[in-house]
Amino acid sequence: MADHPPAIFLMGPTAGGKTALALELHDAFPVKIISVDSSQVYRGLDIGTAKPTTAEQARAPHRLIDIRDPAQAYSAAEFCTDAAREMEAITRAGKIPLLVGGTMFYFHALEFGLSDLPSADPEIRERLSAEAARKGWEELHRRLKEVDAQSAKRIHPNDAQRIQRALEIYELTGQSLSELASAKHRVSLPYRLIKIALWPQDRAPLHARIEQRFHAMLEQGFLPEVEKLYARGDLKASMPSIRTVGYRQIWEYLTAKINYSEMIEQALAATRQFAKRQITWLRSYPELKAFDSSNSIPLSESQDYLRVMIRQQGSV
Repeated sequence: MADHPPAIFLMGPTAGGKTALALELHDAFPVKIISVDSSQVYRGLDIGTAKPTTAEQARAPHRLIDIRDPAQAYSAAEFCTDAAREMEAITRAGKIPLLVGGTMFYFHALEFGLSDLPSADPEIRERLSAEAARKGWEELHRRLKEVDAQSAKRIHPNDAQRIQRALEIYELTGQSLSELASAKHRVSLPYRLIKIALWPQDRAPLHARIEQRFHAMLEQGFLPEVEKLYARGDLKASMPSIRTVGYRQIWEYLTAKINYSEMIEQALAATRQFAKRQITWLRSYPELKAFDSSNSIPLSESQDYLRVMIRQQGSV
């Protein structure tokens, strides 16, 4: 590995300050940024995904943003192929790939391949079980059919355990069980990875930032953004793009399933749950250097660490 070029992974939960730190690192190091975000790949999903602004992208262009229409699927396998291609191009140009985002499954798939399915998530399982208690497993089987017709065809409508697992995997990864099970290949990743994370030791400031950011998104036009997507007529609530946290809750508001106050409450709760799952991934991610972002972005600490790690190879 010593003779491999470096590449940097910058991970962290939603609203944790990844974009701001990535921009500072872009100014301090010879890096080019690759987005690792399963929602920012979609055109038109801008405000609600906290996509880098036009000014931010002018300062530091982000690759793998706005590469799919919201009606199209985008798999972890496609991400691995696309990311490997961009990493090679950046390295060939004499720069260092800086992969930034919160889709932990994409990071894991890129580094370790797609052979292993994600571990069980008790929180998601409990929620699915509670929903099944209200609506019945046949209703959840119908939902599974919308997102993974191939698995739904194999799984009996009364097979609660397998329905739950298939829906759990879809929620964790944004990919269907059948898609992940059929992905046999692994992209070769000939890099020396330097992995860092913004990891809040105190959840309270993170929860406060989540709430502040969501209200700011509403002020910036998040609701009209989703209304525009809804007006297209070809998008469904079951599609990965619309199931994105925040978009899903506003979609339900637009379809009169919940009121405005419920939309805000449910979106904030879903975002906090999403951040919790991201942190769970980070806790088990191997060889990860974490920086506490509870109070502020650890800019100088992360820069000093990266400078040492990169210079060990003589790249900077």
